[in-house]
Amino acid sequence: MSRFLSGRFEKLVAYVPGEQPRDKSYIKLNTNESPYPPAPQVIEALSLNEINDLKLYSDPECKNLREALAEHYGVKPVNLMIGNGSDEVLSFIFMAFCDKAIGVSYPDISYGFYPVYAELYGINKNEIPLRSDLTINASDFQNTGTTVVLANPNAPTGICLSVSDVEEIVKSNANNIVVIDEAYIDFGGESCIPLTKKYDNLLVVQTYSKSRSMAGARLGYAIGSSELIEDLEKLRYSTNPYNINRLTLLAGEAALKGQAYFDKNNNEIIQIREYSAERLKQLGFLLTDSKANFIFAKHPKFNGEDLYLKLKSRGILVRYFSKPRISDYLRITVGSVEQMESLLSTLKEITEDA
Repeated sequence: MSRFLSGRFEKLVAYVPGEQPRDKSYIKLNTNESPYPPAPQVIEALSLNEINDLKLYSDPECKNLREALAEHYGVKPVNLMIGNGSDEVLSFIFMAFCDKAIGVSYPDISYGFYPVYAELYGINKNEIPLRSDLTINASDFQNTGTTVVLANPNAPTGICLSVSDVEEIVKSNANNIVVIDEAYIDFGGESCIPLTKKYDNLLVVQTYSKSRSMAGARLGYAIGSSELIEDLEKLRYSTNPYNINRLTLLAGEAALKGQAYFDKNNNEIIQIREYSAERLKQLGFLLTDSKANFIFAKHPKFNGEDLYLKLKSRGILVRYFSKPRISDYLRITVGSVEQMESLLSTLKEITEDA
């Protein structure tokens, strides 16, 4: 840390992304990327002519993409804000709707960026513990008097709240914003986007990174009332109105034309997840009921970090968290059939040698 850094950030602990190794070829099951490439329509859209047009600024209104997404979800373009990945969208949300007076509530075990944003923007944090089985108690998030942020399905547990539970949370916090982060919703959960037409204090955030195989494109969006979107756009235009590059805007629009392709892939990921979960249970692992594109598992005979390191030494990367209560768990991205078979056979060797 340099002597020039503002004192505001001296105690800031930055978010730690999943490993992106360059020194060795790994079976990479640590960052919840899709094992499938983007839809053919996406690849076709990125023509040489479009690449040549990178000399021009992108559309700050993201007009074509907003209209396409609005049609896809049955909302209006004024109900959509586009961000450079859902992380940027969440950053704007924390900036816009939280402060020291309002505060923010989220589960104590959830997406690691929430506490980082709270610290970054000087927001009072209300970290509400999960139950002992790592589920969210919906009543704990009712009448909080703060902004509420919930990943649904939650990360890294993969456990999903029902739409009815979310609606009760939204109704009870009528004077505050409720944010539902649906990064993994397409792998088994039910979206709360329809509720945004009923409640003006609800924002739903989604991403192209998981179910649409475009993690590297960095594209996300928020859906909510036109007033909330206007608030977010005010901050976006005050920060970087050209936040989405031309090729990503084109790719995002083209991806919506390939929805059947993504639906097929997502169904395959769900099937592979369920198959792999059963195999892990046969090896003695304990699992949460994940509705995401990952499995959250622990083995009663193994320390989580040791198991993570044993897999890494054998060329397989998974995600390990040292946080209390989940330090024995591994978060395992659902990869291709071949990748998961390699993982399962390796774990069989490790557990049988113990």
